[in-house]
Amino acid sequence: MTSQTTRSVVVIGDALIDELREPTGSQSFPGGAALNVAVGLTLLGVPATLIAMVGDDVDGRRIKDFLKQHNVELLATPAPYGTARATSDRTHGEPRYVFNQAAQHRTLVFQGAHRAAVAQAALVAVSCFPFDNQVEVDSLTALIGQPERRLVIDPNPRSGMLVNRELFLTNFTHLAARSLLSKVGDDDARLLADEDLHAFSRRLLEAGASTILATAGPKGASILRASHPEVHQPIAELPGPIVDTMGAGDATLSSILSTLTRHGMPDTPAAINTALTEAMLIAAATCRTHGALLQRPATLAAHSASASVNAATADI
Repeated sequence: MTSQTTRSVVVIGDALIDELREPTGSQSFPGGAALNVAVGLTLLGVPATLIAMVGDDVDGRRIKDFLKQHNVELLATPAPYGTARATSDRTHGEPRYVFNQAAQHRTLVFQGAHRAAVAQAALVAVSCFPFDNQVEVDSLTALIGQPERRLVIDPNPRSGMLVNRELFLTNFTHLAARSLLSKVGDDDARLLADEDLHAFSRRLLEAGASTILATAGPKGASILRASHPEVHQPIAELPGPIVDTMGAGDATLSSILSTLTRHGMPDTPAAINTALTEAMLIAAATCRTHGALLQRPATLAAHSASASVNAATADI
């Protein structure tokens, strides 16, 4: 990896209010995959700007206050139906998700300030984007120059907002083939292609994707590249119980983006292993608190130092 100073990241995607309903009551908080990634980056010391549809309403003001608190610059796009809201009802066991009209009709209208921010950013991360809307995809594609050097995408499809699975998969695959890195999870693989994560990751590599970050929940994460051995890291073991897995995948992506902005793309198995080890520590810590806010474990510095020594030894 080539060392370099920390640079800024623009994150494009969703910002919404997550409402959780359980037998003991309900609670709500700012969420959305793109919002989680942008906030996670700032918590890791990486300047981040979020481009998302946020309305001028109570929920929208709550999101804006939250982002301001975490030093994330928000460049909101027009919200014709107000701010998106996702309701997760867990009163009868497995969660059921319901999205309001704004979430179901999400749109991103890029204007001058958005184009300027993207043009100046070192990296652009896209998460939970409507890849089944061709107008939106064409607009996004036109927005980002040199995607092979600075675009990172995470499809994050949600069944309650998925209109055309085939078109979503086609457009995501096409853009993955032109991106620096693509993140996919086991849920994405099942929802989009009825495949396991490994088969789906290989599908993307065969379509031309250069690097895949594959996240498998409690089984950890892998980085796959064409003609290179897969590098895998299990989820880290930390003290305390796992209380909430929400946001673990977003925390993993934030960590990898932090590595990319600070050091560039890992180019050896040892460097990849170091990046994944740090990401798995952050994901494990995030799972030990309620909500999706990224947590940086106190043990990270010690683990990072140890990993750096091991990586240096492995490269000799």
